[in-house]
Amino acid sequence: MSIFGVTPKKAEELRKRMAVCSLQEKDIEESFVHGGGPGGQKVNKSATAVVLRHRPSSLTVKTQTARSQALNRFYARRRLCELLEARIMGNDSPEARRREKIRKQKARRKRRTRNDSTLSKPK
Repeated sequence: MSIFGVTPKKAEELRKRMAVCSLQEKDIEESFVHGGGPGGQKVNKSATAVVLRHRPSSLTVKTQTARSQALNRFYARRRLCELLEARIMGNDSPEARRREKIRKQKARRKRRTRNDSTLSKPK
């Protein structure tokens, strides 16, 4: 059983990703706050939202994706890794590559639609 409420495989992937980013637990300041939004009384009364602050880079992440505190701890650490990767790697980070791929797909669809609409117009 993992401390984050995820499979051991996902927990291990997170540990490896944190090591690559040189993100250490001792550098993270973790606090829990009351969530908000949909979810009813359970979300509003319990402190399941996680706020992480990485002291060396002063990056702050707040996550309340799940109703579980353990899962939110996992998601917050994963998001912190994404932000650090973006800061360190720039355009070579996995997140930047994913955004670029989506941008290209949208441009391709737009071109295809434009070409299809010009072909179907009666003259």
